[in-house]
Amino acid sequence: MILPIYAYGQPVLKKVAEDITPDYPGLQELIENMWETMHHAEGVGLAAPQIGLGIRLFVVDTHPKEDEEKKEKKEEPKEPPIRKVFINAYKIEENGTPWTFEEGCLSIPDIRGDVDRPEQIRLRYLDENFVEHEETFNGLNARVVQHEYDHIEGVLFTELLKPIKKQLIKRKLDKIRKGEVKADYRMKFAVRR
Repeated sequence: MILPIYAYGQPVLKKVAEDITPDYPGLQELIENMWETMHHAEGVGLAAPQIGLGIRLFVVDTHPKEDEEKKEKKEEPKEPPIRKVFINAYKIEENGTPWTFEEGCLSIPDIRGDVDRPEQIRLRYLDENFVEHEETFNGLNARVVQHEYDHIEGVLFTELLKPIKKQLIKRKLDKIRKGEVKADYRMKFAVRR
């Protein structure tokens, strides 16, 4: 089932999410719905707060983005793409030289901006079967994982933009909060239209 994506201004997007247990109600169905919602919206990641749930759960599929990048650059990706479920993820460390890449977010349609992030992140997390992993992600995979990880920490990519860019998008963010934006997918706004 395709779920509505919570737009900028929804309080759940600014809260630190909580851990869940294997008996979380309807977890497997929720994960399937998140995959379906993310792919429908043509995203590469989706965190539970973006569908209104304050839990430490996100999904990442970098295949679509990798394919797009390969076409543009005509080169093989340095890291193979990933398709993973992350439950109760916690950052162990970030390493490497920060690099700039233009990011967007399904919760903040029509706004993109350059964000500096370290080239590597190491996480401890549980998969959809509650098997624990400790894994390092690099390059584009690291970027997507960091973006989604920020969501479960209550951080939006717009907070990481340079001050001048923040000023330039202020009015657009206010319009999103009010529901004055069009997206190719269902959204739930903080202020009723």
